[in-house]
Amino acid sequence: MRVLVVEDSRSLAEVVAEGLRDQGMAVDVAHDGLAAAARIDVYAYDVVVLDRDLPGIHGDVLCQMITERDGRDGRAMVLMLTAAGEPGDRVSGLTLGADDYLAKPFHFPELVLRIRSLARRRPAARGRTLRAAGLELDPVRRTVLREGRPLELSVKEFAVLEALLRASPGFLSAEQLLEQVWDENADPFTNTVTVTIGRLRRKLGAPPVITTTAGVGYRVAEAAGPGRPAGL
Repeated sequence: MRVLVVEDSRSLAEVVAEGLRDQGMAVDVAHDGLAAAARIDVYAYDVVVLDRDLPGIHGDVLCQMITERDGRDGRAMVLMLTAAGEPGDRVSGLTLGADDYLAKPFHFPELVLRIRSLARRRPAARGRTLRAAGLELDPVRRTVLREGRPLELSVKEFAVLEALLRASPGFLSAEQLLEQVWDENADPFTNTVTVTIGRLRRKLGAPPVITTTAGVGYRVAEAAGPGRPAGL
């Protein structure tokens, strides 16, 4: 899941971003409306956490810009995060097209739950439990089963597997995984994806279900049986 945090308070933005990264999300940060608009034009976000009172482009205007977009995979969901918490403020925020509204100060666990809920509500999102090749991944409960056996995955391993399952039976390139699971600060020349995929494969066990096609990328495929190649 990729999230954009738009907040002019740099200290709050970094606290929120680091907390969400600890939850396995790829998080970018913008401190004004102009920077946020530029990122939205480049990256496909699942959720935008949007402060309302922003310099550059006001949060209300930015919210309308986001909700009027009609991209290939559907627009990002908008969670307004603002100090204006009166009922009238909430109504006006939702009228602008925001999908949810959370007043400051807030409890961080509630913010995480609301972001995950919005991501599930996206028109492009699939059902809650992802299933393929004997794997079952529940993004809400943060659980993974292989043939009914629970697996313990790190935050990034879980996020990579979730991305692959959402794309299955299609492929995701290393660049696409960097974009979806890490953030804009990720080094495109790093071997982070290769290393994470290697750890994930070991934890998933045999027979292998993550295959690699040179020049194309990775995908989750049915485990190979006798006489069937499992991929590289």
